[in-house]
Amino acid sequence: MIDEKALQGQVRRLVDDLRVVVADRAALRAELRQEYENARADERVGVAFEVWLDDVLDQAAVAWVLGCLFVRFCEDNALVEGLWIGGPEPHASVERALQHRQEYLIANPRENDREWLREAFRYLAGLRATAQIFDHHNQLWRFDISGPAAEELRDFFHRGAGFVSLRRDDLDTRWLGDVYERISAHARKTYALLQTPDFVEEFILDRTLEPSVAEHGLARTKVIDPTCGSGHFLLGAFHRLVAKWCESEPATDINIIIERVHAQITGVDINRFAVAIARFRMLVAGMKLRGTSTLERLPGWNIRVATGDSLLDWGAYRSRAQSDLIALMEGNSVFAYESEDDVLLKEYLRPGSYTVVIGNPPYIVVSDPARNHLYRAIYTACHRQYALTVPFAQRFFELAARGDEAGREAGHVGQITSNAFMRREFGTKLIEDFFANDVELTEIIDTSGAYIPGHGTPTVILIGRNRRPSNRYSAGVRAVLAVRGEPEVPIPASAGIVWNEIAENVDTPGYESAWISVAQLPRSRFSKHPWSLSGGGSGALVDSLEGGRARLGSLIESVGYTGQTNADSAMIASRRAMRRFGVEEASYRRVVSGEEVRDFSIGEGEYALFLYDGAGLIDIDSLPGAARRMWPLRTTLFARRTFAKTSYKEEGRSYWEWHQVALARLRTLMAISWGEVSTHNHFALDRDGKIFKQTAPCIKLPADATEEDHLRLLGVLNSSTACFWLKQVSHNKGSQGVNEGFKSQEWERFYQFNATKLEGFPLPPTYPTDRAREIDNLARRLLSITPGGEGEKRTPVRQLMTEAEQEHRAIQARMIALQEELDWEVYRLYGLIDEDLTCTNPPPLGLGERSFEIVLAAAGEQPEWFTRHGSTRITKPKDNWPAEYRVLVEKRVATIVENRHIALLERPECKRRWTGDGWAKIRSAALHNWLLDRLESPDLWDGTPTPLSVAQLAERLGADLDVREVLDQLVGHDSYDVTKALAGILAEEHVPFLPAHRYKPAGLRKRALWERTWALQRREDAGEKVEIEVPPKYSSADFARPSYWRARGKLDVPKERFISYPRLGRDADSTELLGWAGWDHLTQAQALATVYMDRRTQAAWTADKLLPALAGIAELEPWLHQWYAEDRPGYPGSPAEFFTDFINGELARLGADRSALTLLRGVPEA
Repeated sequence: MIDEKALQGQVRRLVDDLRVVVADRAALRAELRQEYENARADERVGVAFEVWLDDVLDQAAVAWVLGCLFVRFCEDNALVEGLWIGGPEPHASVERALQHRQEYLIANPRENDREWLREAFRYLAGLRATAQIFDHHNQLWRFDISGPAAEELRDFFHRGAGFVSLRRDDLDTRWLGDVYERISAHARKTYALLQTPDFVEEFILDRTLEPSVAEHGLARTKVIDPTCGSGHFLLGAFHRLVAKWCESEPATDINIIIERVHAQITGVDINRFAVAIARFRMLVAGMKLRGTSTLERLPGWNIRVATGDSLLDWGAYRSRAQSDLIALMEGNSVFAYESEDDVLLKEYLRPGSYTVVIGNPPYIVVSDPARNHLYRAIYTACHRQYALTVPFAQRFFELAARGDEAGREAGHVGQITSNAFMRREFGTKLIEDFFANDVELTEIIDTSGAYIPGHGTPTVILIGRNRRPSNRYSAGVRAVLAVRGEPEVPIPASAGIVWNEIAENVDTPGYESAWISVAQLPRSRFSKHPWSLSGGGSGALVDSLEGGRARLGSLIESVGYTGQTNADSAMIASRRAMRRFGVEEASYRRVVSGEEVRDFSIGEGEYALFLYDGAGLIDIDSLPGAARRMWPLRTTLFARRTFAKTSYKEEGRSYWEWHQVALARLRTLMAISWGEVSTHNHFALDRDGKIFKQTAPCIKLPADATEEDHLRLLGVLNSSTACFWLKQVSHNKGSQGVNEGFKSQEWERFYQFNATKLEGFPLPPTYPTDRAREIDNLARRLLSITPGGEGEKRTPVRQLMTEAEQEHRAIQARMIALQEELDWEVYRLYGLIDEDLTCTNPPPLGLGERSFEIVLAAAGEQPEWFTRHGSTRITKPKDNWPAEYRVLVEKRVATIVENRHIALLERPECKRRWTGDGWAKIRSAALHNWLLDRLESPDLWDGTPTPLSVAQLAERLGADLDVREVLDQLVGHDSYDVTKALAGILAEEHVPFLPAHRYKPAGLRKRALWERTWALQRREDAGEKVEIEVPPKYSSADFARPSYWRARGKLDVPKERFISYPRLGRDADSTELLGWAGWDHLTQAQALATVYMDRRTQAAWTADKLLPALAGIAELEPWLHQWYAEDRPGYPGSPAEFFTDFINGELARLGADRSALTLLRGVPEA
């Protein structure tokens, strides 16, 4: 198989080429712009034209690469008589292909490699068998790649990664499924491309297609996959139906059977190249069965696979959206993109047409606001921030034949889908309205514990019939409940223990093992949200905990987050960054995110622009520092969608508002916050009135609640019992995190503990208040002993760091011991044990020394727990513990073994991991932060603004004893070069002054669109009415270095400490030249002018070396005219006019013009 990175590289290069082609061809660009406007008017798209165009060009680039792959496969396997590209196979060699190309170019001297490749495509388009794949909808006809790009594409298959044989003796096309998933990084992210494993496809077909044939008969069976991707389900159904027809009619010609089966199977996908692959794979499958060796001899089968959005109403069959109804009344149809098969879609997507509907729908949330709104209008189950699993769940059933009043003739539906809807709020309508009342679910199979290759989203398999549930014909629901997840990555994936337990025992109600439970459950259990699919005795423990108890919601005033910005990249930064930008202290406030809430405490974090007081929103113009910080982001912030699905600007909201804010939750200072997404429960008490984001909601008690009231709840919420209960009702985020590998252990999987679920938490009659208070005090002390934090005045000298480390270790050992006592106290409070198994003053504990860990070690279970946490296994109580404590631990161990409820609670997945930053990391961060703060000291940067090289900084600070003391600790010894040491520390703390140094080409194109936005905003400020498109967000791939991306983020907001000036350093100094990032635009211009004049007058630099400095001033020029257009002392007029005159005068002196500066800046015209 061709290397996926190499294929993606070809796609990226073609996208860049096509972007230039589109820019150069006015007619094509106008055509694309009109298509975009039409789509926008019909709510098919809501993003900016440039963002939409990126997707169109990516699809076109893939079409060219995929077309070449099809040709190569046909050549290597001798499926065609011609030869165009060639490869390593002797009968289809590169040499012969080049000879044919040469003959073509001699005969057609005005043509190039683009047309030569199209000769191959035209040939395949002219064959009956492949005409559909290369029809007029294929984007390679619409988009001309350049001659050089075509030559590079052809050459790709002649050498290096592309010079790979695609010959398959059995004509296996599975490799095309891999291509589908990996050929384009953009498409994979946009469309959530993911293959369905064969073993999953076969399982679902067993439970849908087979009963359909048995009930409806072979001839009446019709199958559709509305999300067909590369065609795995289609191929599976094809082979089964062909085999059944051959068995039923052994004398019938295979060609008739193949044609008949093609008419029974339909596929639709929104992704054009997925459809091309699916068609090609279906073609080859038929070819193999027919025994034909070349495409020229194949008939023109009607392979029913089409490109289009299967969630839309393509015909006047159904419409719930008022806008759709009006369009239909006026005789208008749904707008179709040029690449979509709109005529076929009207036929293929007629509701109630199929006896089998199967598939693996995408699990993502729709980011395009227009599409999101349109789906919400069409599908009644769409609720809150729904994922695509919701509308597709409805669509799958709607496409199936509807059962009559007696339940007869109902189509069968099967899908593997994300299980997020089961526990997250957006699934409420799907479960309680649609599944409970409109259709009959027959099987709910929890596959979250099985290893299914892909992106790791936890899944569930749903099997059902399109008929209303009825006692006359509906039995209970067959449920496969999860007990444990896959212990390791199985090879092959189909050999997984959990998967095979499911596949082999799904038809055996009452089956129980260490991995799954199988039960026939009453339908009523699944009529309310949320669903819980846990087995192994978990249900009984939940019932025991909940029985007749008061719930948390009865004690609290409110629960939820303080607010959400829907623009965190714009509004949130460190306090240092806020001060650097000159933002007034009154305009920002400490904001807490979920990852900061750990082990009873809230760590250091970021601040948010929060322009509110007790009366409401503050006018941003009263805070000029905040206004200047937010102005470049105004259009983006105005474009945020409101709850009414309009924009902030359309609704008359201020652009600096938060999207949603609960000011009432700020009237009292105290709150209990928690990390919403975490492997375990982490609650902490805040006493300072912080703001809590969505990822760190908070509990607010009544205004008269005391600290004691808060501590009571804090203790029980941080218990292992609470962790267990929360995991039973909360969404499991899955076993495969992004770039994190397979999470084989339950204790390393993340859950989403949301506010709605927490309100239902059952409370014990009394609380572990005393232990909660002591742990809380220790957690606060732990935060206070570490030097080097923001605003820290102490220098982190060795003695101070040593003392802090010793106290840190002692406090943590005490906290571990007290948490253990709290857990065992809570078991008794809930009545799970009768005996008090706690200790008043336990000895300090390390990881590996808790009772459940002794049980694990003695049984040889979960060695990964000890390895990952760096703990030592012990199999019995330690000899140096007090005798009474050893006896107590022995009793706890016996209880874990004998008490089934306690055994479920005393497991790693419920016990606190204590995985906060180790001392080495804390120490390193403290030293780095102190030193970087010292490098930002005013004594280095105040006065005449002058950039300093790293060597100059080393010279100024080298004699500072505090600096040397900190550097000694960071380096590990005192024999080092100060300049080199500082260079290493500063390497990722700066961002260059010119765009050409900051961005890659894609980023420069986005920068051009942002500059266009700012120019239009300035015209708007001047009173002109203009329409401003929202500029695109940046990604990490747009920046020249990862450190630039980390400093700027997706809205390119400056948060770095320093500005770097590449190629402007002194001739004799090769170290980085830096300026302070806290300089405003005017100060930056002064600093660059200082460098420029020094290099011109003192170093006698030539024009080519001086021009970058002028380009830097030109980069600042629009901002100078915006903020410094008034006369100012020290200037002959305004600073803006002064620097414009300076640029023009120096350009004249150098014999250059503004175009030279534009070229150096690197920003193309938008």
